[in-house]
Amino acid sequence: MRISFKDWVKSGSPWIWLNAGAVAISVMLVLGLVAIIAVRGLAHFWPAELQESLATDLQGQQRMQLGEVVEVEQVTAEQLRGAGYEVHADSDFLNRQLMKVGNRDIYGFDFRWVLQRDLQDISYPPYAVAMERREWGNFYGYLLGITENGELLGEQERGENHLWEEAQKRIDRAVDIYWEIHALEKQDIGAINYELEQLRLEERRLELEGEDTPENLARLEAERQKWDQEYQALLQRLNALNEDFSRDSFLMETTDGYKLEIGLEEVVRAYQPNNMNLFQQIGHYFDKVWEFVSEDPREANTEGGIFPAIFGTVLMVLIMSVIVTPFGVMAAVYLREYAKQGFLTRTIRIAVNNLAGVPSIVYGVFGLGFFVYFVGGNLDEIFYPEALPAPTFGTPGLMWASLTLALLTLPVVIVATEEGLSRIPRSVREGSLALGATKAETLWRVVLPMASPAMMTGVILAVARAAGEVAPLMLVGVVKLAPNLPLDGNAPFLHLDRQFMHLGFHIYDVGFQSPNVEAARPLVYATALMLVAVIASLNLAAIAIRNRLREKFRALDM
Repeated sequence: MRISFKDWVKSGSPWIWLNAGAVAISVMLVLGLVAIIAVRGLAHFWPAELQESLATDLQGQQRMQLGEVVEVEQVTAEQLRGAGYEVHADSDFLNRQLMKVGNRDIYGFDFRWVLQRDLQDISYPPYAVAMERREWGNFYGYLLGITENGELLGEQERGENHLWEEAQKRIDRAVDIYWEIHALEKQDIGAINYELEQLRLEERRLELEGEDTPENLARLEAERQKWDQEYQALLQRLNALNEDFSRDSFLMETTDGYKLEIGLEEVVRAYQPNNMNLFQQIGHYFDKVWEFVSEDPREANTEGGIFPAIFGTVLMVLIMSVIVTPFGVMAAVYLREYAKQGFLTRTIRIAVNNLAGVPSIVYGVFGLGFFVYFVGGNLDEIFYPEALPAPTFGTPGLMWASLTLALLTLPVVIVATEEGLSRIPRSVREGSLALGATKAETLWRVVLPMASPAMMTGVILAVARAAGEVAPLMLVGVVKLAPNLPLDGNAPFLHLDRQFMHLGFHIYDVGFQSPNVEAARPLVYATALMLVAVIASLNLAAIAIRNRLREKFRALDM
């Protein structure tokens, strides 16, 4: 039977196909965007070859350069002529490449643009060294010698490599000492400093309360002396480690002949990318990826890892979820089950829906004014007067950031929970009441369990939005670099008053506030990919819980 075009349109099939096509295009665009982010971000960790060449600058001077080829692009002849280059009349485009030459402490910059036509004697020397440092970025050059306590242990020429194995052993030794020093400073000495600060606050509290008697002060002084003795013992150990840490150094030379000595206390790792086989490259790649997800940032967030930002993002989202879920569910239950359906209730629902469209920065301003200055300031005056004028809760922190995002996502949870409650048949409620259950028992034992999948849907949407928000967090708790995590081994273990790092703000800071834009660009993609992965992981966990609840209470729906 032949169907006319008019009947086909009336059947609704075109709209089904249009919706399916729109969904397919959206999915493809999202997957394509994630793929671009993944390729640009993850490729940064692969050990790039070091290219050595003789380059001619704009003034006609030639100099040797060694570095990584970051990207190659075409530029028009008009642009080059405007910059002062001589270009043949028959040339429309020329290729130029961005070289990461490192050695910022020597050259004053990390990257250099150079025309490919101005490069001569291009080679890839197998023993060229790429050295990652804790300051001044990467060093590219050649290993000439190893010194210990100022005494030269061995030398070699550029084309030799017999010192490399010994150099790696000494780097591994220095890295082990670095982590021992890091643990000593962060954990042992950090814990003692925390206890000494608590003693100072307790002494100030006794003074304010008029209880600074000789007995109480003597007790505090005894405890302080005990901690001071432990601190002095740890300080001696730390000084010995620092002296041992700075024992070794390398004599290095740049490709243009500049020689310098680099202490191993500055070195993170050193490798010869042109002399690595595939398995060594893969090992280096995963080592760099692990460093990225497990260590602290360095070099103004353009090097190192992003673990504090990952930790802060996940912890803030979890606290926000714990806060927003009960309040959202209670509000939805009241509006659907208890409130008299009339003008006031409809007005409240309209207000809730409108709150979902309020710009997030408005919530940030509200959180700063109400939570930080008003609530936090009063809490400091009532409970923490000994710490004033330094604020405890009267300053942006994890608690206020979580509460602000809980307010921001509250309308989503309310609406989703109300939708779930409205889908529960009236006969289920009536059956429970007929069996003798009270309204509260019916709500708690029957209605809410059946609506729990809808509640989880609201939590999923709240998590997805809160994890990616940046604007309000800039006002209520997030910082560029947090020296301490909000969760540690010092009582009360979870420090809600501390500021924290966030992946979204880290992307903004690295991408737009970095002093070294070219070095930071790959980390923007890598951090964005990590943010997507964190949000996806949190959502998948919530979806798994929702599906389990849906299967558990499916029999009640039938």
